[in-house]
Amino acid sequence: MDFPFACQQNKLLSTLSTLGIGGPARYYVEVGDIASMQQILMFCSEQALPFFILGKGSNCLFDDAGFDGVVIHNKIGFFENPQAGLFRVGAGYSFSLLGVKTAREGWSGLEFASGIPASVGGAVFMNAGANGWETCDSLLEVEYVDERGQLCVFSREKLEFSYRTSPFQHMSGAIVAASFFLSPLDSARQKQFQILDYRKKTQPYGEKSAGCIFRNPPGGHAGALIEQTGLKGQAIGGAKVSCMHANFIVNEGNARAREVLELIAHIKEEVLKQQGVELESEVRYISSLPKSI
Repeated sequence: MDFPFACQQNKLLSTLSTLGIGGPARYYVEVGDIASMQQILMFCSEQALPFFILGKGSNCLFDDAGFDGVVIHNKIGFFENPQAGLFRVGAGYSFSLLGVKTAREGWSGLEFASGIPASVGGAVFMNAGANGWETCDSLLEVEYVDERGQLCVFSREKLEFSYRTSPFQHMSGAIVAASFFLSPLDSARQKQFQILDYRKKTQPYGEKSAGCIFRNPPGGHAGALIEQTGLKGQAIGGAKVSCMHANFIVNEGNARAREVLELIAHIKEEVLKQQGVELESEVRYISSLPKSI
């Protein structure tokens, strides 16, 4: 195939994943601006090539066999502050850095983002949240390129978000930018420091993981349920339930995707058996043979 973009073949996805797991991508392309994203998605549509939009590589588990399609690494990383409290950023911009930068300048609403290993696009896609805050709370609008390469702008009022869920999870395309409107707060920087300090003390910050594995069930916490079930420290191969926070699975160095999946299934089974609660995974599993668009 005459690929009209600079690309790599057989790029190991383990090098792009926070879990450090994943086989080779058939094609790997880095995109740094909105026009290029439009072109690559149009090309994938015309060629019936499956694609996957990659941000920071967190919250996802790539198959050991890789991905038989195009992995598009979203590196659209601009940062704009057109007026007081309004921030427009590229989807490839670091969500953690956005939280730090805005809090440093005295703006409140994204302090919780500090330390979350996600891109802005990934945070919007998953409606990432912590400490009682969610991404959608301060979101103003989202710029999105559909699978045909058309640029669309969605206002927050037209988007339905819920816990770790966004409408973009049921769409085929790419978030390319997002705008946030924040409120002034003198203590924003202090609040951001406190959140980051708590995260470092309670989560396996320096280990290979995909973040929280399970959504919190209504009225409860997945980590507490897993710990109460006695699963902290349990392992299958190189995949292990974190001894620091039970809602994290860490890669001890040589874990395989199948081992992570087996451990997830084991946790769900035991928690249901002992606690009567059915846990739901929030980590996206990207199989080696996706359906064509």
